[in-house]
Amino acid sequence: MPAARVPGIQGGGRPHRQRTHISKRMPDTEQPSTDGTPLRTIGVVGAGVMGVGVAQNLAQTGHRVVLLDLNDQVLASARAEIERSLRFHGFFTKQKGGPPAAEVLERITFTTEYAPFAEADFVVENATEKVAIKEGIYPLLDEVCPPHACFAANTSCISITRIGGWTQRPDRVLGMHFMNPVPLKPVVETIRGFYTSQQTIDTALRFLGQMGKEGIVVNDLPGFVSNRVLMLTINEAIWEVMDGVASAEDIDRIFVTCFGHKMGPIATGDLIGLDTILFSLEVLYDSYNDPKFRPCPLLRKMVDAGLHGRKTGRGFFDYGVPA
Repeated sequence: MPAARVPGIQGGGRPHRQRTHISKRMPDTEQPSTDGTPLRTIGVVGAGVMGVGVAQNLAQTGHRVVLLDLNDQVLASARAEIERSLRFHGFFTKQKGGPPAAEVLERITFTTEYAPFAEADFVVENATEKVAIKEGIYPLLDEVCPPHACFAANTSCISITRIGGWTQRPDRVLGMHFMNPVPLKPVVETIRGFYTSQQTIDTALRFLGQMGKEGIVVNDLPGFVSNRVLMLTINEAIWEVMDGVASAEDIDRIFVTCFGHKMGPIATGDLIGLDTILFSLEVLYDSYNDPKFRPCPLLRKMVDAGLHGRKTGRGFFDYGVPA
């Protein structure tokens, strides 16, 4: 079988794919093992900010990683970012020892092909937060990955049940909402879709344990727990900037100094990406039909202007160069 190429993981139009009928009957294929056997090879789709963080964290904890994205230039940037992050990881975490950076990098295979996913025990999908992009990826994963492999969607707001419906294995699809920066965040929001089996949840929690993280299991409603609250906070803070209540700097200073937050809502929006914030709010607004989720016009204007936050070098704050 010729290796499948990656659809537009980093962005672009709707990827071309052959339509297949997805049965909602529970598959009869083997469920993933929950006997404590380590998950050795992990597929990571998407070499953006989150995908790079997930791949690095996995390699640092001894996993073989297959990191897949659109083209070699994106992957070269991902490799350079992982190298840079590894150099400073010990300093930021105040830890000593651990495997050398070269050894960690040797565990990561950078590829634009799906074929290496034939050996994946588990897949974490981190593609652009657009339904059209993600929908084109899962049938390809379904075709290439072994029957026992679980698929974890790293999504802010898209329904896990809906994502499971794009596969022939909805019982082995779940959500894993990693937080940025991935290597430094110890908790992962773990989302159970309508068809997600308990065995899949158990496997996912064991997988996160191997990464040195704790999974908190929540149910599948738009925004889950974190973003249903966080997006409201960020959006309201942007409304306050637009209404002239306070500057972005002063709003964040209040949250940091008065509430003990490490980062204010405006800087958090810049870190996540204002385009991702806008998309998440649109999903929440459409899902709940509640005006409290209506995106602030200033947010939409910032996104239209290409000011997406750290990843573009400028959002509500100026970061000099893209992250």
